[in-house]
Amino acid sequence: MTSHTHQDASLLDMHDALLCDLDGVVYAGPDAVPHAVDALVAAQEAGIRVAYCTNNASRTPEEVAEHISSLGIPTTPEQVFGSSRAAAEHARQTASEAHIQEPTAYVVGTEALRREATDAGFELVDSAADQPDFVLQGFNPDVTWRHLAEAGYAITAGARWIATNTDTTIPRAEGIAPGNGTLVAAVAAATGQEPIVTGKPAPTLMQMAARAVGAQNPLVIGDRLDTDVAGGNAAGFATALVLTGVDTLAAAKQAEPGLKPRYVLNDLRDLRAPAHSCVLEESGPQESLND
Repeated sequence: MTSHTHQDASLLDMHDALLCDLDGVVYAGPDAVPHAVDALVAAQEAGIRVAYCTNNASRTPEEVAEHISSLGIPTTPEQVFGSSRAAAEHARQTASEAHIQEPTAYVVGTEALRREATDAGFELVDSAADQPDFVLQGFNPDVTWRHLAEAGYAITAGARWIATNTDTTIPRAEGIAPGNGTLVAAVAAATGQEPIVTGKPAPTLMQMAARAVGAQNPLVIGDRLDTDVAGGNAAGFATALVLTGVDTLAAAKQAEPGLKPRYVLNDLRDLRAPAHSCVLEESGPQESLND
């Protein structure tokens, strides 16, 4: 952060770290969101610490960091905080508190979630017939009916159910696609039960990221009110909705207090605009910045 008068201070002047969502903020599918790369590179070059907090549990931190770096933003795995790690850690703590020796888990998700579960001390099983202690459910675009059915069988038989997130949608280059929440909803409808959810809007990921980068006054940036903004607000951090993904300015204005961002940005270029011009209650984002 640098010293500026109150009137011209930007969000980068006011905060020592950015805790960014990924889908709809940094990239959409394989491609960068317009202006995100230049804005985040400039922030890092100015000494602002940048971390990424994502509900997408389908990739490892190494894979995510490689993707971000390939877009032109130098990033290390240590800057990436995913809901898969939070889910596995919560399951580990639950197993310990329940005195479950050598806990087992059935994983609905990608290899990233499977690896986190293994690293947390779980033996992975292939079906409900193996009587797993836990079902861990994360996003996987290749999930099948059989995967969901096995999860349902295990949950009905008594397995503890933990979901990485319940995002109903996920931005893709082609448009808005069904997210992990739709798959979780299918299992919930079949079992009559609800999972423990460890990703946003729980504050866990952002608090973990802020501690890891040593942030005292971070700004949470996301494209969703119900996950990114709600989670940042729950963590007690300043929040900004960026209009390059799911939610709109109209939705922000109509949001309940817990879902309402402090700031609204047209895109990440607005991080260098006077902060007062981005405050939701005043005037919303400055369209002139995007001319």
